[in-house]
Amino acid sequence: MARIVASSTPLGIKLTNEQKEFFREHGVIHFPGFISRDAVQEIWKACEDIQARWIAEERTVVNGVPVKWGNDVDGKRIVQRFAFANQHSPVLAELLRDPRFQALLELVGPGARLGINEKDGLVVNHYVNTEASKFTQMGWHTDSIRDLFLGKKILPMLNVGIHLDDQDPRNGGLRLLPGTHEQGLWGMMFKKKYFLNNDPDEREVAFEIKAGDLTVHDGRCWHRVERSKLVGEQSRRRVMYIPIIAGKYDPKSEKSPTPLYHKFQHLVK
Repeated sequence: MARIVASSTPLGIKLTNEQKEFFREHGVIHFPGFISRDAVQEIWKACEDIQARWIAEERTVVNGVPVKWGNDVDGKRIVQRFAFANQHSPVLAELLRDPRFQALLELVGPGARLGINEKDGLVVNHYVNTEASKFTQMGWHTDSIRDLFLGKKILPMLNVGIHLDDQDPRNGGLRLLPGTHEQGLWGMMFKKKYFLNNDPDEREVAFEIKAGDLTVHDGRCWHRVERSKLVGEQSRRRVMYIPIIAGKYDPKSEKSPTPLYHKFQHLVK
């Protein structure tokens, strides 16, 4: 069983010195109770509204990012990965205006901003463990490696996770190698086999997450999503991610091409 990362004090409009020091050492931090359970329900209703529209439209791509389709526990067709969800819902757009997100920018440095129109915008991941699901786990990877695929220099970035379900770490979920945000380029490229390897690592940590919690990890950290040991409804895990990035402003649009790294999406099942 992976070691559990203790949660921090809740996130306010400014980071405490203790929070900043913890993140700088480990490359990850867990903030409890970022939003209420009522807010979680409102947010998921907004996601379901988007899903209903995309099913009706038979949408296959959003701003160059493929829509990942799958099946729910009852066999119904669902979207298992939404990109740029904030552009398709006023509820989700308003969520990202919460001033507490601004407190996280100093962890990246000058020029940092929420990537609401960049990279993949607000991404919604919907994991469920069934035979018909197309999204049950995700192998070891770093987020920052994408920059290399685009011929860019790797710049500091964070991925901020807004969790919509309780997560018992004994039943799968997020795993991360703390401290790997300080690795060099060689380690980021070759320490693991990207997406193909989902084996446990004795150094990995897990998280005791409640619906409404927030996690933040450095894009250079190695992490994975372990498949739930449960099947069906009990395996459901929904989490939204918004990047914090720096560097040249690079918004996506409906005319954006599909990046090379998204063409490996079939490896994530």
